[in-house]
Amino acid sequence: MEFDFSQLSKKERYKLLVSFVVPRPIALVTTTDRAGISNAGPMSFFNVFGDDPPILILGIQHRPDGRYKDTTRNIHDTGEFVVNLVNEHIAHPMITTSLDFPPEENEVSAAGLTLTPSRTLCTGRILEAPVAMECRKTESLEYPNRSVIVGEVLHMHVQDEYIDPQTLRVRPEAYHPLARLHADAYLLAQAQFELPRPSLEAFLASREREACEDTLSVDDGIN
Repeated sequence: MEFDFSQLSKKERYKLLVSFVVPRPIALVTTTDRAGISNAGPMSFFNVFGDDPPILILGIQHRPDGRYKDTTRNIHDTGEFVVNLVNEHIAHPMITTSLDFPPEENEVSAAGLTLTPSRTLCTGRILEAPVAMECRKTESLEYPNRSVIVGEVLHMHVQDEYIDPQTLRVRPEAYHPLARLHADAYLLAQAQFELPRPSLEAFLASREREACEDTLSVDDGIN
């Protein structure tokens, strides 16, 4: 099937994109408004886009009437946010924070999570999150119904059980991040496997061996 996106409705485009661009990591974003009221909301239009500088990107849809969501408004007002990653232990609280609470309601408390101070920001991080990244907004792209926000990571918190302190490598047997598929479908990263990248020389040598084996097989079949 072929799809001309210029001929599709917003709902159709969304369904195709989020169904096939999977799995997507979930950013449970905490922010603070000008009055000091904390807010939290999950985003699956999110990923890391570089290490030098270390940048993350969030895609946050506006409300149906075009107004900013609390997360977007807070980031624009304060220039900071924290990306708290999600694993199986905080999956249900993450869903709770997605409810449409009024601005004065603290989603973190409502979800039974704990907000703890950050190192470099006024905005707090979620204590129960396996990983939290303190970010400063560097720029944003504004579309009629969405803001794309670029943030530089200033500080990172990782719970000890999920990282090898000597190598700084993740412990996959312990860290099972939650990822978004489509609709209400999610995925835990538990069934992992390694796929080493060969050198170009090894790849070319392997291809040459296979070509030789194919030639020998053809020759063996001739009477």
